[in-house]
Amino acid sequence: MKAVASVLSLLCVCAVFGKAQQPAKPSGEEGRIIALESAWDQAEQNKDGNALANLLAENLVYVDYDGSISTKQQFLASVKSGDIAGEQINNEGVTVHLYGNGVAVSTGIYRDKGIQKGKPFSRRGRFTNVWLDQNGRWECIASQSTLITR
Repeated sequence: MKAVASVLSLLCVCAVFGKAQQPAKPSGEEGRIIALESAWDQAEQNKDGNALANLLAENLVYVDYDGSISTKQQFLASVKSGDIAGEQINNEGVTVHLYGNGVAVSTGIYRDKGIQKGKPFSRRGRFTNVWLDQNGRWECIASQSTLITR
């Protein structure tokens, strides 16, 4: 009987520690924002200005890795231009923090590679996006990226 109790105790402890080590699943709204981040990558990769425009607020402030600032219209024009070809964009480690009044902040790491003005490039950086819930529809109101150089 003592052996059975010991085994059951050990199994309970293992179950608790195993559960504690599993990453938390995002809530419904956090999951929606993560999906929107992926949709952004796909739209930018495919130069789909309409899909991208639906994700961005009219008064978007976009700060790129080089410090340049763009409006929504300027950012969309740069995405649609032929300056970048064969672009691949992937995010990793995206986290979302929800705040009151329908505000969310997403952060993560992006990898971006392709050909820009005839020259291959590969970038890795961190991003921070601020999302606002506008009557059940999330829109990015601010975006900032920083290159990771080490």
